[in-house]
Amino acid sequence: MQPIDALSPEQLAGQRLMVGFDGTELTDGLKFQIDTLKVGGVILFARNIRSPQQIRQLCGAIQDYAGACGQPPLFIAVDQEGGVVARLKAPFTEFPGNYAMRGIEDAVEFAEITAGELTDVGFNMNMAPVLDVAPEGFDSVNAKRIFGHDPQYVAHMGSTVIGHLQKNGMISVAKHFPGIGRTTIDSHYELPSLDSPLPELEAYDLIPFNTAIANGVAGIMLSHIRYSRIDPEWPASLSTEIAHTLLRQRLGYNGLVITDDLDMGAVRKHYDIRTVIRRVLGASVDIALICHPGPNIEAARDQILASTCGDDALYEAGRASVRRMLDLKTRYTKSHGS
Repeated sequence: MQPIDALSPEQLAGQRLMVGFDGTELTDGLKFQIDTLKVGGVILFARNIRSPQQIRQLCGAIQDYAGACGQPPLFIAVDQEGGVVARLKAPFTEFPGNYAMRGIEDAVEFAEITAGELTDVGFNMNMAPVLDVAPEGFDSVNAKRIFGHDPQYVAHMGSTVIGHLQKNGMISVAKHFPGIGRTTIDSHYELPSLDSPLPELEAYDLIPFNTAIANGVAGIMLSHIRYSRIDPEWPASLSTEIAHTLLRQRLGYNGLVITDDLDMGAVRKHYDIRTVIRRVLGASVDIALICHPGPNIEAARDQILASTCGDDALYEAGRASVRRMLDLKTRYTKSHGS
């Protein structure tokens, strides 16, 4: 693993991006993202997946190519929550999802089996678990993905999944901070708003995240929800008040912070990519997630590079972000060629 002082400004900028791609093998487009844009991670979806052997070959080729280009190992991520959000189907183990779990034994079984299967084919990051909480009887956008209605129960189950994923070599990314269980609009399509003051969030939505932080969760994903009583202008993923003041300072979280997909309608319909990246950088967010290939990825890299090279404070904050990333990569990724 390269020391941070060995990384060029272009590498420091690229590390801040996790991107999606098309295809099921190491294509020219994916090579461009790795060798030219110097991205820090990739995320796989159903469009990238055919079989365990194909995934293993793809992940191996990605890491080998990064090494040949003088890049640090990449985060290779997937959404494998179980239930309605599970990119890997049979012959991988198919779980019914968080809401179907009946106790700690189910959480342990899910995490241990999932971590084993993911690491076996080359993943090192799972975008799970969902820590959102929805009141009973509420028509939540995440009703089919939550552990339950009691925040203490969600905290207990979620932290169990996190602990057993990470103990078995898989980075866990808890989502969607500070909680989307009490929203009904899908941020894939439009920007939802939640009119709850901070004490209300602390007494309900934030309980599972506080527990996850206390138990060492490696990553936290920010939602694309506008929490209007905290920041009336920006969604959490772009909000200094939420990502920096609340998560970093008030909750004391020093781990990896990732946006939800910046291609989602809640962001894409309202903000241009350069404004989005400037907000991300100013809010102490480590990784901008862009799940669809296209010009936004290169524009985002260019904006990160221009912003961090033109501002000493952003440059130092960027180095701190990359240090967090390199630390996790040292702990959770295999060396090139292994």
